[in-house]
Amino acid sequence: MMNMAETLNLGCLCSTLQRDLLQARMDARLRSQAQQLAATHPHLFSATPVFISAEDEVRMQAAVAVLHRTAALPGYRDAALARAPDIARHEFGPLGVFMGYDFHLTAAGPRLIEINTNAGGALIHATAASAHRACCSPADARFGVDPGLREFDRAVVGMFLAEWSAQRGTRPLRTIAIVDDAPQDQYLAPEFTLARQLFVSHGIAAVVADPRELAWRDGALWHPALPPDTPVDLVYNRLTDFDLSQPGHEALRAAYEAGAAVVTPHPRAHALHADKRNLVALSDDESLTAWGCPTQDREVLHAVVPHTQLVTPANAERLWSERRHLFFKPTAGYGSRGAYRGDKLTRRVWNEIAAGGFVAQALVPPSERIVDVEGQAKRLKLDVRAYAYAGQVQLLAARTYAGQTTNFRTAGGGFSPVVVLPAGRWAAADCSASPACAAADAVDARATTP
Repeated sequence: MMNMAETLNLGCLCSTLQRDLLQARMDARLRSQAQQLAATHPHLFSATPVFISAEDEVRMQAAVAVLHRTAALPGYRDAALARAPDIARHEFGPLGVFMGYDFHLTAAGPRLIEINTNAGGALIHATAASAHRACCSPADARFGVDPGLREFDRAVVGMFLAEWSAQRGTRPLRTIAIVDDAPQDQYLAPEFTLARQLFVSHGIAAVVADPRELAWRDGALWHPALPPDTPVDLVYNRLTDFDLSQPGHEALRAAYEAGAAVVTPHPRAHALHADKRNLVALSDDESLTAWGCPTQDREVLHAVVPHTQLVTPANAERLWSERRHLFFKPTAGYGSRGAYRGDKLTRRVWNEIAAGGFVAQALVPPSERIVDVEGQAKRLKLDVRAYAYAGQVQLLAARTYAGQTTNFRTAGGGFSPVVVLPAGRWAAADCSASPACAAADAVDARATTP
């Protein structure tokens, strides 16, 4: 039997995104980039919200807190760092900004799909989510999709200040470099602009930079666009070179290893949280017990982390035979790149997986959202990302899509605001004031699966 959130996700076709308001918000924050964003990213934002239950929100919050605590256990930490590059052993104090915990929603509750240490999209999603409005008056009090942009902005700045203080104490934070390879070409490049403007509005000089523009000299990290004689204090690191070993990243690596610049997120955070091999440990109750993980925390992990195992020559034949029930991910991957559903595998790809460097995770199918695309009901998959810092959820964002993984290429899909339904009974009739809200069965009858 479906709960109310699932009933609404499969039965409410309401469009809640106010396009004019979205454009006004983007114009105010991105200026000339706003028009370009609308033209080049037509499927970045969904017009349709995703509903979740209050119980699932609590479960995700609890899971994030437990995952953060577990990563701090000495036994877990030592095991994670033992398989990590040497650079991950540096411990300067910062925890890592914008942790991302991705969940699929199931009848038994949320299940963790992966953890990312430089999760993108929080700033741009918060801006877009604030342009959604309730579709009918009975839902007004329950909608709650506006994340409170000013409040969220303050929380983001506070997070970066906390990272700075963890390494530098009471010294003032003067400069930030937002760093990624060819940042102007990145899909979420407008978010770098949002971050820079946010820092500048709080009195911090900021620049968006390619790491090749950085210089390491005189024991400091420099960028030519910053004020004269002012080094880079903090690097907001958006690179997917998690150990800073790739060509062109030498200056950043040197500054990080010397502790001359505060870097967040950093190699240690990736090793402790986002390496896919950690999912093996997090689903291994015997190891968790040996490391002193409390019973209550182990119960949360058992409920939320799908069983995961490392692909090895010894188990490859068995995993191939069980592949239809598994999802395969590269241990050093990110953003679902190089990940495969077992039932879609060819022998050629399997030979690459069996050679090593992959984990096999119990397949957890995503839940679904029905959306209106040019008058036709379309069934899309969805996941929910919890953006978090220090084990505390800051923002929830849903992503709706077609295909194997999230892609921001699906008509009707993209970032969707998360609407948390209050605990207790809420009849579907509460939303009957909107003609777009229909019974789930009626929508099912005309929905198509892309």
